[in-house]
Amino acid sequence: MDTNTANAIFERAGTGFLATGLARGPWDENALHGGAPAALLTHIAQKTAGPEFVLARLTFELTRPVPLASLEVRAEASRGRSARRVALQIEHDGVPVGRAIALMLREQLVQVPAGPACTLEPAPDECTQRYATPGMPTGEFFHHRAMDIRVATGSTRKPGPAAAWFRLRVPVLEGVETTPAMRAAAASDFGNGLSWVLPFNEYLFTNTDLTVYLHRTPVGEWIGVDAETIAQPNGVGLSSSTLYDAVGRVGMAHQNLLIRKR
Repeated sequence: MDTNTANAIFERAGTGFLATGLARGPWDENALHGGAPAALLTHIAQKTAGPEFVLARLTFELTRPVPLASLEVRAEASRGRSARRVALQIEHDGVPVGRAIALMLREQLVQVPAGPACTLEPAPDECTQRYATPGMPTGEFFHHRAMDIRVATGSTRKPGPAAAWFRLRVPVLEGVETTPAMRAAAASDFGNGLSWVLPFNEYLFTNTDLTVYLHRTPVGEWIGVDAETIAQPNGVGLSSSTLYDAVGRVGMAHQNLLIRKR
C-alpha cells in the first residue's frame, strides 16, 4: 500500500482525532498499529493528570482492532497528591475499541545508591541494519513511514531475540510536541514484531494488550527496544522488552499474543 503520506500520525477532527495512514498496522490495512494509539493515549493521560505528573505505567487493552478512522477518547483522572490514575477509553462511532489505565506519579528528589550502567549498544548512529521482517508490508504503515528503525542486535530477518532503536519521523498529533513518554509508548508495541518466532506469512501473532513501565523519563529522540518473544502450542504468547534511551535503561514493556494460523 502506498498513498500520499500525511504529516502526522493523528490529525484533530472536531473534539476527536483522525488516524492517518501513518498509523496503519501490518495485520489489517484498515486497523492501527498498537503503538499509534498508545502514544496518543499517553499524550491525553499527561494532559489530564497535569504537568507535575509523569507516566509510570500504561496498560492498554485492545478490545478489538482500532480502526483507521475518526476516534474519540474519553479520559477521567483520580485525584491524588502523589499518584493519579487516568482511565481512558477509545471509541469509534460511540463503540469502545480500546481501554487503558495510565498511572501518573509526582516526581520528588531522593538519594539512591549508584548502580551499574545498563545501556543498549551499539548506539543508533552506529547501526546500519534496517528493520525488515519477511512478509511484512511496506508503504504507508506506522512501522515503515512513521518510524526510523535501526537494528542493534540480532536480526529481524530471522526468528529469535532482537534489539533495535526507534525514532519517530513525524509528530504523533498534529500541532502537538511529541514528549519522551509518547516516544516510548510508540516504540514499546514493536516487541513482538521485532523478536518474532513464527513466520509472518503463515501466522498471525497480534498482541491483545500492551503494558509499558517507565522508571525514568527518556531523553533524546531514540528509544531502544530489546525484545524476546515466547510462543506456546496453545496459541498464546508473550513478548517482553527492555526499554532504553541513549543514557541507559528507562523501563519495560510486555505484550500478550494471540497466535493463529492464517
